[in-house]
Amino acid sequence: MPAKVGAVKVNNIGNSSIFNIGDVYTMNPESTAKTYAGGGSFITGDGTRIRLGQSATYVTDSDKMDQNITS
Repeated sequence: MPAKVGAVKVNNIGNSSIFNIGDVYTMNPESTAKTYAGGGSFITGDGTRIRLGQSATYVTDSDKMDQNITS
């Protein structure tokens, strides 16, 4: 059902956000990300002890594409 919309102020929209005013059938935000992190990077909790010694994170990616988005 059509609607009347008054003034709209948008301060910020993120990379994978959708902003719509009015009627819409479907909306599908799409984004991809590749995260590199060393050993113990995503460990959370109280009293966590991590002993890695020497640690290295290799970021070489020969295929260049992992999550292709096509419309």
